[in-house]
Amino acid sequence: MPRSEHSSEQPGAAGVLLCDKPAGVTSHDVVERVRRERGVKAGHAGTLDPFATGLLVVLLGRATRLQRYLLGLPKTYRAVARLGWRSSTGDPNGELTHTGRVPQRLELPIGRVRQRVPMTAAVRVEGERLYKRAHRGEEVDTPIRDVEVYRAELLGGDEERAEFEIECSSGTYVRALIETLEDAYCERLRRTAIGPLGLPVGDEQPLPVEEALAFLPERRLSEPEADRVPHGVAVEAANGAGEGEAARLTHGGRLLAVARREGDMLRPEVVL
Repeated sequence: MPRSEHSSEQPGAAGVLLCDKPAGVTSHDVVERVRRERGVKAGHAGTLDPFATGLLVVLLGRATRLQRYLLGLPKTYRAVARLGWRSSTGDPNGELTHTGRVPQRLELPIGRVRQRVPMTAAVRVEGERLYKRAHRGEEVDTPIRDVEVYRAELLGGDEERAEFEIECSSGTYVRALIETLEDAYCERLRRTAIGPLGLPVGDEQPLPVEEALAFLPERRLSEPEADRVPHGVAVEAANGAGEGEAARLTHGGRLLAVARREGDMLRPEVVL
């Protein structure tokens, strides 16, 4: 039986913080601030470029081990395209060139899209992150990925700028989508949602892990099952998660573990 991951942290040390990242700082900077202010282990569930703003999901304490269930969620963005210009990096931090050619049709691709990972990405190639090579002026063949664009709605625009709302799969490079307009680059980018999680309203207060993972199907445990699951013991699957999918294992409203369905059983992957 595969071993599940157990936590040695204090039972109360878990939560999901929805942060509104400002422009000009890295996602790592935000995580470090949260770690210092709250005095707990912290990590994020998907980066934003320094020029981008918006939703950054920061995982606190034991919740850092739930990252895998949040990384794959679809993302929603507001993107402003600067028209008649090109950027060497697809964003305002690159070398900008004024072409004066304004795209006649402001349409972004929908459906399955093949993208080449930009040199400014944090993806590792041959053990090193691409952006580090880009900073040294190096060029390498970057990976090509298939992503899904569910929606790309034009919200408004003029001869200088156009604003879009884009809903896409995890791993989509919005900069690359904007560059399909040819004479345009992504001047501003704001992430407004990750799956069902949206921008915070008011002060930053952690969500309970039960609320943050509410999008996963739930399997409620009996008292005897709740005693066994923390030891990695599988339970019988009920309606909800399909083969290979994740499900919440709860008892009395508390999330005890996240399990993966294997045949007729749910095997704990992460035990809280």
